[in-house]
Amino acid sequence: MKISVLTVCWNSAATIRHTVDSFFAQDHPNKELVVVDGGSSDETLAIVQSYPQDRIQLISEPDSGMYDALNKGLRLYTGDAVGVLNSDDCFHDHTVLGRISAGLEQADIVHGDLDFVENHLNKRVVRRWRAVPRPAKGFRTGWMPAHPTFYVRRKVAETVGPFDLDLKVASDYDWMLRAIELHGFESVTTNHTLVDMMVGGASTRSLGSYIGHNLEALRSRRQWLSSGPIDYALVAKPVRKLGQFLSKMHRSNGPPA
Repeated sequence: MKISVLTVCWNSAATIRHTVDSFFAQDHPNKELVVVDGGSSDETLAIVQSYPQDRIQLISEPDSGMYDALNKGLRLYTGDAVGVLNSDDCFHDHTVLGRISAGLEQADIVHGDLDFVENHLNKRVVRRWRAVPRPAKGFRTGWMPAHPTFYVRRKVAETVGPFDLDLKVASDYDWMLRAIELHGFESVTTNHTLVDMMVGGASTRSLGSYIGHNLEALRSRRQWLSSGPIDYALVAKPVRKLGQFLSKMHRSNGPPA
């Protein structure tokens, strides 16, 4: 199975080498990296071009933001499956794409565990996201997969279509909701950390962006799941995240193994 990895970037010279290194370190042989650059003015392009180009598709042109760039990647990739690796994130280890391929032999969608790290040098874990299978009411209960671990077969991507550009920070949430709730594609979890994600992403870098993400997620549920002006998930989704922080604190303060 050929797996395509979409990486969108803009002036990402400080981090993108870690990202691309982790792609080339994968032991899964059939893979491609699609890099969609927004017209960087730093060394981003030179760094990407320093790698073997037979596994990389690279375009660089102005875009209207991350989701517009991802839509370009969805039009370009050539694999049997596709997912996203942000330009300041890394695959957790060399086995990730192989595990994703194995999961996609069982279902249309696979997702897994995620570690939020301070940086890719010390790898200090700030928060752990542990994947769980979809509960009975799915997104209505506050459940969602971690988008950086979310890989789908081509038929899923073609059915769901592009990211919604009207959503500024939660279009990835909306895309996953449509795939699982609206179109009913089957998902499986892999109990393995797939991605090390640097803290400070678009939906988590400030209280305002966090609130904005939750309000946009509610908008998505209202559109596709006929939720009311306020629904259960609006409260349950942040509570689930709080559980991740408490789990990390418990591990950090617990007795030595």
